[in-house]
Amino acid sequence: MNVILLSGGSGKRLWPLSNDIRSKQFIKIFKTETGYESMVQRVYRQITAVDPDANVTIATSKTQVSSIHNQLGDAVSVCVEPCRRDTFPAIALATAYLHDVKGVSLEEPVVVCPVDPYVDNDYFEALKKLSDLAAAGAANLTLMGIEPTYPSEKYGYIIPESAEAVSKVKTFKEKPDAKTAASYIAQGALWNGGVFAYKLRYVLDRAHELINFADYRDLFEKYDSLQKISFDYAVVEKEPEIQVMRFAGQWKDMGTWNTLTEAMEDPSIGKAILDDTCHNVHVLNELDVPVLCMGLKDVVVSASPEGILVSDKDQSSYIKPFVDAINQQIMFAEKSWGSFRVLDVEDESLTIKVTLNPGHRMNYHSHSRRDEVWTVISGRGCAIVDGTKREVKAGDVIVMKAGCRHTILAESELKLIEVQLGREISVHDKQKFPLEDEKH
Repeated sequence: MNVILLSGGSGKRLWPLSNDIRSKQFIKIFKTETGYESMVQRVYRQITAVDPDANVTIATSKTQVSSIHNQLGDAVSVCVEPCRRDTFPAIALATAYLHDVKGVSLEEPVVVCPVDPYVDNDYFEALKKLSDLAAAGAANLTLMGIEPTYPSEKYGYIIPESAEAVSKVKTFKEKPDAKTAASYIAQGALWNGGVFAYKLRYVLDRAHELINFADYRDLFEKYDSLQKISFDYAVVEKEPEIQVMRFAGQWKDMGTWNTLTEAMEDPSIGKAILDDTCHNVHVLNELDVPVLCMGLKDVVVSASPEGILVSDKDQSSYIKPFVDAINQQIMFAEKSWGSFRVLDVEDESLTIKVTLNPGHRMNYHSHSRRDEVWTVISGRGCAIVDGTKREVKAGDVIVMKAGCRHTILAESELKLIEVQLGREISVHDKQKFPLEDEKH
């Protein structure tokens, strides 16, 4: 089974645990035997459990690549969008990537689905059936229609021609109000969850009809000039040969704090105390300080370096305009080599706690307008500064003047405090170099 997982969005509805780099699918809230896993980790694990030979490619923006590799490893296949251009360009690019980079045949079926639904394994069994239907070729597009559990205003609707398990599509309806949604459901309508399958040739042909490009690399190079348009508008609503397969299993869109907390097994993650008078209260605390809740009902509390949210669960769905008005730098991010968290911000200094995963390193780089000081607080590794290598351990201090090239490699998990000093501290003040060119 060839699967394209769409991983996009800025995750502002789940502030303060999400930001422009760390979207909702990377928040670790699902309990496992050894700790917690994120939406992307859970979905990837479920796909490979149902189909160990699945060929999975994650289509995402470049701001999310580090988080994906941090959580899924370096071997996972990622198709990177140079910029955001909505779902049709993203799916066209990923389809070209499958054919031109991964060598997938034009006649093979491809399944596209979001990376962030909360589902059981029967959903992925259904994806295999969806793939088989696409391979059979009875229609150019085969959609998965979710059996609705209530008249939702959040989803578009698919109205099939019949009540059979697989049916031709009669029409599509945009997101309605609740009363209209109820009338759609009375007609046998299904939620449109953005899940569909096709033969690779079909979408590649549609892409060539709408975009002038030669192959994957050419499409990548001109990606920023493409029209922003959804796959629904560009392809689905114009396709006469289309069918829908019903799915009646568990399916939840984890798009708001309200729905996210419904999937939590425990009332709290992190340091939290809830007294006996609390009812339907959930706490997600990433700060190293306790959160105490007393006498609260139907409330979510979330704390991170980005900020603190205390909200009625129903009202939490309307968070986005308030978060849009908040203007501050990213305070936490996952990187391919580990993570960092901002501890203190001053006019001419920035203090960060950095964690490097075992066997990983930062890019070899320099800064032209700031000095840096690293203080190792735990772990072992080696630092390379202007080509000179030195072993480092807890208590060691490394000073790097502006302009010098530097990196650090972790033998074990390595934690350090990085202090940036300068009048113009900026994330853009960074030049990368190939470490292999250094003789050390």
